[in-house]
This record gives sequence, structure tokens and C-alpha cells, in this order.
Amino acid sequence: MAGTGCRVFPADNYWHADIRDLPVHPRSRQWLSHMSTDRDLHPDFGPSYGAGPDYGIPVTVVGHAHRRVRVRFDYAAESDRVRYPLGRDTRIEGGRGSAGDKHAVVVDKGACRLYETWNTRVRDGRWRAGSGAVWSLGSNDLRPDGWTSADAAGLPILPGLLRWNEVRARDVDHAIRFTTDVTSQHHLWPARHDAGSRDSLAYPPMGARFRLRAGFSTTGFSGGAKAVIRAMKTYGLVLADNGSPWFFQGERNRHWPDRLVADLKRIPAKAFVAVDTSGLKVSHDSAQVR
Repeated sequence: MAGTGCRVFPADNYWHADIRDLPVHPRSRQWLSHMSTDRDLHPDFGPSYGAGPDYGIPVTVVGHAHRRVRVRFDYAAESDRVRYPLGRDTRIEGGRGSAGDKHAVVVDKGACRLYETWNTRVRDGRWRAGSGAVWSLGSNDLRPDGWTSADAAGLPILPGLLRWNEVRARDVDHAIRFTTDVTSQHHLWPARHDAGSRDSLAYPPMGARFRLRAGFSTTGFSGGAKAVIRAMKTYGLVLADNGSPWFFQGERNRHWPDRLVADLKRIPAKAFVAVDTSGLKVSHDSAQVR
């Protein structure tokens, strides 16, 4: 990751898995029938006119000596109750007064350690959050099955964010996090948690992975958009949370070009299929892939 010297999880991690040759999932058609495929994708980042500064999920990079604070969690039983490197420099999604998800994503560049919280806020100088999770960026270890993270799927957020430096370099080597509105009360490896409203398996579960069809034409798209489209064909999208259908996430960064964001709004949801990732799994408790 730029500015840290840390890789965002090992090369053999699920997020970096090439899915071009995976079979279509047997439930692909069912899942997609409940996912509003009559629309185009929506990049949930970039310029925001009339509603404040650029939006997206911000990433804060800190040194290993950064002060750690105690965080009180609403879902403490499924959170990593350690001290987090949060402070006045911590950037929170939407800002500290937001009514949204208020994710905080913090990378300790000295230890290559990732800290993520959801519904992050400060009251009377004390930090609180809905939930929190910590990962070693050099490990494939997963959270205990059944545990949430800062995301409904119990997965890390950072590896699924589009980041400006990688798009600018035309080198996106990972799957992309996205949301939909109605999900199943089930999850697929490597997801560890779900928060759906439907018991039926006909609805998409957390952890479902979707691939853009290989024949989708990139003619007329900008160079940055072509790089993102290649990633969607090679690594796909991972369903990681409930939210607006086909919104996919990137970091908050003032450099996102208007043209790129406009181009990404032209990708049709109907051009995706769900793939069967079960053949990638080495172990139920690891994100390592074959």
C-alpha cells in the first residue's frame, strides 16, 4: 500500500484471487433476480457537488508510536478489544458529525497492522464504536466464524477499496467491495457474518463474489476506468455489506477524476454473474487460496 511499505494481505489471499476461470455459481441467476440488475453500477466515492467535500471511505496511516486509546463497543462480544491508534488525526467516513456508517480505517505502517471500526464517534473525549476489528496485513487468518467486523460480512474493508494510486498506475490487483439492499441470513467463506433480512438461499449471501463478463467492451472508457473494469473481470466484486444496490467503494481522495467516476457509472449490473469460489478454499479459517 502506497506510503506504508505494507502489502494489503499476502499474494495468495482471497482478495487477490484471479476468478476468471471459476465456474458460474449454481444460484447466480436466483441471486441476481433479487439484486436490481436493471441499473448501472455506482462508484461510492469521488467528487461530491453541493454536499461537502469528496466522499468515500478515508484511510488514515499512522506510525507505530501513535498513541493508542481504549474504545467502547456496542457489539463488544464480537469486537477486538485492544487499544486502537485513534486520535485527532483519524479520518472518519462522512465526518464526525455524519449520520452514516462512520467507518474508520487505520493502518499502522510500522507493524503493518490494520484497525477498522464502524459507527465511530467521540463523546466527552472517549472513543466509542459499533464494532471493531484488527488484522495483520501479512496474515491470511480470518475472524472467528459468526463474528462481525466493521463490515456486515466480518471481512476487512481496506482490501476491497479502490485506491487512487493503484488506479492511476493502472494496477488494481484485488476484488472490490460492494453492497446490495436485500441479502440472505447466510454467509459464504471467507465471510464470517451476515445481517440479512431473508432466510431463503435464493437471496445473495455475504461473501458472494461476482465477475464482470469477459466480453464487456471497454471502448470509449478512460484509462483509469479500463483498469477498474479489468479488475472487475479478473478479481470481481465481493458482497460485504447491506446498502444501496450495486454501490462499490473506494477511498476518499480529492484526486479522483470526474471522467473516471462518470465512466464507472456506465457499467451495467446485468453484465455480472456470481461465481463459485468454493474451489479456492484451503481452510475454513484462512483466507488463503489455492
